[in-house]
This record gives sequence, C-alpha cells and structure tokens, in this order.
Amino acid sequence: MKRSVAAVAVALSVGLVGCDERSQAAPETSLPPPADTPAEIAPVAASAPAADVEPAPASIDGAPAFAALYPGAQTDGPATVANGPTGPGGLITFTTDAGPDAVVAFYKQRAEAAGLAPVMAMNQGEARAYGAAARSTNGATLQVVASPGEGGLTSVQLTWSAGA
Repeated sequence: MKRSVAAVAVALSVGLVGCDERSQAAPETSLPPPADTPAEIAPVAASAPAADVEPAPASIDGAPAFAALYPGAQTDGPATVANGPTGPGGLITFTTDAGPDAVVAFYKQRAEAAGLAPVMAMNQGEARAYGAAARSTNGATLQVVASPGEGGLTSVQLTWSAGA
C-alpha cells in the first residue's frame, strides 16, 4: 500500500514540475491573499463544546503553515526535509481515522487560503489526491495523497515546497 501511495506522490510531483506562470491560463488577480495566521486558515466556532472541537493541526519543523500535520494524525516517522531549487521542502507520511475526502479537503482549504492555486486533483477508487502551486516560477507547492489503509485508517503522504 505504501508503495502505491509513494508511486502516486511521485507522479504528482513530476506533474507539478512543469507548472509555472506560463502554464496558467487564469490571471493572477483571482488568488486570495495569503493567510497571516493559522486561525485564519482553520477557524473554530467559539460556541462549540470542547468535545466537538477538533485538535489544532500540528506544525511540521521547516514546513510552511499550509503543510501542517492533519489534526490527530499519527506519523510513520519524522518528516524528510531538504533544500532545493524551489526552496525548502519535505515529505511526511502518516495515518488518520479521517476519510480520504476529509483529508484532501483540509489541505485544499489550507493551500488556497495561503494563495496556492489548484493544479491537479485525482479520484481513483477510494484514493484521493490534490496538488496546488503558487503561480510564480519556483513558488510554493503542496501535494497530498490519501487512501484507505489497514484497520480502517487513512494512509496519507504529504509533500511540500515553501518556494524560493
């Protein structure tokens, strides 16, 4: 299962390499402004009972705010991080009891709130994938692949680049 998730993530990463401002048809003016704080990205209703409030996403060392760890996720190990031509980036795998649709929706909302534009989406069986990128050359990127795993958990692979 991990190999198929990794294969899909590699395919997504290769697909995003060609995404820059020359490949975008829409003008840049339609992007929302970047979020300044995590509270703007994932607001929580103040009147919600404490039992219904989902835990806040945990930050990942070296990752931008849009690439925070899904709330309640159990990581498979530490994130793999590196610096490259598109700035610092990384990869982390984890499991969660949330479904693939919820995981992808979470990262889609965070990416778009940070000013990233969707560049791909995939639904294959019960697996889901999403990719977003800044409209500038060597800008920030995010890719997430979520698929059903063992024991009713969702297996997730998250990759990001903060942009140069």
